[in-house]
Amino acid sequence: MKRILVFTLVIFTFILAACSSEEKDSEGTAKAKEDGESGGKTEVTFWHAMGGQAQVALDEIVKKYNESQDEVQVNAEYQGTYEETLSKYHSVGGTDDAPTIVQVNEIGTMSMVHSGNVEPIQKFIDEEGYDMSNLEENITNYYKVDGKFYSMPFNSSTPVMYYNKDAFKEAGLDPEAPPETYEEVEAAGKAIKESNSDMKGFALQAYGWLFEELLANQGGLLLNNDNGRGDTATEVAFDNKKGKSIFEWVKRMMDEDTFANYGTNSDNMVTGFLSGDVAMFMQSSASARDVIDNAPFEVGVAFIPYPEKEERHGVVIGGASLWMSKGKAEEEQKAAWDFLKYVQKPEVQAEWHVGTGYFAINPKAYEQQVVQEAYQKMPQLQVTVEQLQATKPSIATQGGLMDMIPEERKIIETALETVYNGGDVDEAFSTAVEQVNAAIEQANTARGE
Repeated sequence: MKRILVFTLVIFTFILAACSSEEKDSEGTAKAKEDGESGGKTEVTFWHAMGGQAQVALDEIVKKYNESQDEVQVNAEYQGTYEETLSKYHSVGGTDDAPTIVQVNEIGTMSMVHSGNVEPIQKFIDEEGYDMSNLEENITNYYKVDGKFYSMPFNSSTPVMYYNKDAFKEAGLDPEAPPETYEEVEAAGKAIKESNSDMKGFALQAYGWLFEELLANQGGLLLNNDNGRGDTATEVAFDNKKGKSIFEWVKRMMDEDTFANYGTNSDNMVTGFLSGDVAMFMQSSASARDVIDNAPFEVGVAFIPYPEKEERHGVVIGGASLWMSKGKAEEEQKAAWDFLKYVQKPEVQAEWHVGTGYFAINPKAYEQQVVQEAYQKMPQLQVTVEQLQATKPSIATQGGLMDMIPEERKIIETALETVYNGGDVDEAFSTAVEQVNAAIEQANTARGE
């Protein structure tokens, strides 16, 4: 009997000890959650859409930032494509589940502004007197809406024209003097086709973004009311010879059998270029490293073309910016602002530019040794920067602003593909104008405008 009592007491004592331990563990876990896994640092959740090599470079930036100080812990979390990231953000925006910072592509700008769930960084710029003029003007111009900054530019790119220097030599063309106008591209395409019947001259992905860039390079506007910046757009502004010239340019090359049709598939287009099926194509400057590194021939990089009767104006910035969520604790927002400033440092932007091909938001980054060394090995990277910096600041090159631009791009893509597949230029172009105008009207009606 005594043995049973003793055994019972031992078991009871063990249970009490276990309960006490669990309570302590629970308290410790709760305390850990309060302090965050970062040991007392203010935690910042950062949603992004960078995959592949860009994600590797971004993770390294975040890692170095976290190690550079002991007050803030940034947790970078990949959310998929730009479209997926934006959709996820809108599903949680304004709630506790929203991230502190989210990366959104440039055409999502007005969607974010209209959401009412973001804290414009202008608040922190004004409080601190932060000087945004130290950053690249042709990049910051896009993200200034109604005279203030809502987000911090981060990964920016523009399209450039890639060309096969070896194919140019074989065709008797000067590989150091790439074509500048539509007409020169056409002439080069004919010469290349004559020297190599298996190679087409030029490829243009059926992509609304590239249409917008070719339009802006002529000084053409996408939307009325100053590209949607003076007031909300009510109709397109490209229903003119500048807009139609892009479709007509493609049709002329198709008639000469010098145009390579890859539709909307950019991967197939790049593969076609690398395999020698086409000698010239347009794509993002952020692709420069991959294209140059993987080509079995010497790759040239040039400014995008324009009609010879027009004047070159330059390019509109593409890519994405970093937004801060509204409703977060003041301490968390200040921590996020500290990180947003960190990513603009010359040394950080230099590593980002060299590691990814994206532009440096801070032009002082180009003076860094790592960039200068990269340019010596790969001078083509410098051409992408020269095109951006040669751009004339204007309403055209500032780019169109409206929340329905993603839909506009899809409409233009369909119109271009129609022409690529033998459709009539006038009919495809007029249909695109009508459909984009209808999308604008629908978007304005949905907002009660």
